Amino acid sequence: MRHLAFAAGFLLATSAGAQTPELTVYTYDSFVSEFGPGPKIEQAFEAQCDCDLKFVGAGDGAALLARLKLEGARTKADVVLGLDTSLIGTARDSGLFAPSNVSADYALPVAWDDPVFVPYDWGLFAFVHEVGLDAPASFRELAESDLKIVIQDPRSSTPGLGLLLWVKAAYGDEAPEIWSGLADNIVTVTKGWSESYGLFLNGEADMVLSYTTSPAYHRIAEGDDSKTAAIFEEGHYAQIEVAAKLAGSDQPELATQFLEFIGSDAFQSAVMTGNWMYPAIMPEGGLPDGFDTPLAAEQVLLLPSDQAAEVRDAALDEWLTALSR
Repeated sequence: MRHLAFAAGFLLATSAGAQTPELTVYTYDSFVSEFGPGPKIEQAFEAQCDCDLKFVGAGDGAALLARLKLEGARTKADVVLGLDTSLIGTARDSGLFAPSNVSADYALPVAWDDPVFVPYDWGLFAFVHEVGLDAPASFRELAESDLKIVIQDPRSSTPGLGLLLWVKAAYGDEAPEIWSGLADNIVTVTKGWSESYGLFLNGEADMVLSYTTSPAYHRIAEGDDSKTAAIFEEGHYAQIEVAAKLAGSDQPELATQFLEFIGSDAFQSAVMTGNWMYPAIMPEGGLPDGFDTPLAAEQVLLLPSDQAAEVRDAALDEWLTALSR
C-alpha cells in the first residue's frame, strides 16, 4: 500500500508540474545576470502568470537574431527580448515573428506603432570615461586625439552595430574618413558590451562605447560619481530595444501576456535600475534620482528600421576596411 500511495503521489506531482506552462525568453547575457533586471522581472511575472518564466542568455543582441535564424522552426524560444531598431528590418524579413498587437503610451524619442515588435527600453549611445578626462566633443576630435577606446563588434553586438549607424547617420558619405581616423584609437573590439565595459573599468582604455545612462549605474548602485559620458556635437544615436513573439511558439497566449507585462511599472522600474536605460513607458514614479534626463530631440539621431537595414552592409564594409589597414 505504501508503494501505491507513493506512486499515486508521484503521479499527482508530475501532473501538477505538467500543468505549469513554461515560457522561454531568449535575451542577452547581461539581462539575466544577477545584476541585471531579469531576476526581478521573472519573479514579478511569475507572481501573476501561474507559469514558469525561463530566461535564456544567448550572447549579445545581434547574436540573438543569428541564433534564432539558425534554429528556425526548431527553436525553443517563445519570446525574444533584446533586438533593436537596427535589426527590426532583418528580423521582420526572417518570418520568425508573429504579431501580438500590443500598444501603449510610449515615452520614446520617436512615434511607435508596430504590431510585432514591442519596445521595452531605450538609450543613447555615448563614450563613457572618467571625470577629469579632456574628452572630445565629436568623432573628429576623438580621431585626432591619442585617446584609446574599446568598442563592440557590430556583427554580434547591437551597441557595436549602433556605433556604425551613428557614424553613418552623422557623416553619410564621409563615414569611411571618420573610421580611417578612428582606427588607431581602437584598442580592441569585443564580442559584446559586457566584455568591453569590463576592460574599461580595468583601465585598459580611456573610453568605452556605452550609453549616456551608464554613469547613472555608478552613481546610484555604487555611490560613485567618477564616470560621465562625452556629449558629441553631431548628436547621439538612439537605441530602442524591443521584444517579440516567435511565430512557432507553443505558448502564444502566454507570450502575448508577457509582452503586455512589459508596460507594467514592475517591468519598467526593473529595467531602469537593472538595464540602466530609459523606460519605454514612464512608470508612475518617473526617473530615479541620479538619472540624467534625455538629450533634446535635435540631439537624437535614429535611422528608420528599413533604412538602417539598407545601409548596414555598406557601413560594415567601411568599418572592416578601415580596421584592416
